[in-house]
Amino acid sequence: MNTTGAIAIETGTIARRVVDLAEDKQAHEIVLLDIRSQSTIADYFVICSADSDRQIKAIIDHIDVKVQQEFAINPRMEGTADTGWVVLDYGHVVVHIFSPTQRDYYRLERLWDKSPPVVVVQ
Repeated sequence: MNTTGAIAIETGTIARRVVDLAEDKQAHEIVLLDIRSQSTIADYFVICSADSDRQIKAIIDHIDVKVQQEFAINPRMEGTADTGWVVLDYGHVVVHIFSPTQRDYYRLERLWDKSPPVVVVQ
């Protein structure tokens, strides 16, 4: 337990669960990066792709509902499905959901190439 009496949850547990949830909705090219040694903004990035606005929305909704139910945390959200890039910020775990075009353009994995991948799902 932490000082507020709440049960402390390992951020790696949340990040791995997000990977599973993205996979549930057929996200592809899922990468879980451990960025702790490279940044203080978060512990993990989950990066994945979806083939349509509708699929991006389905992934967002599924992750949002399940993380709220299982861990009682809500994200700050930036972007919309129609822009091709949505960020769900859970504090220590940041989830990036991309269209293939936007993912290729921003190439986050290349920017964070010194961060070891923990999970890669093709």
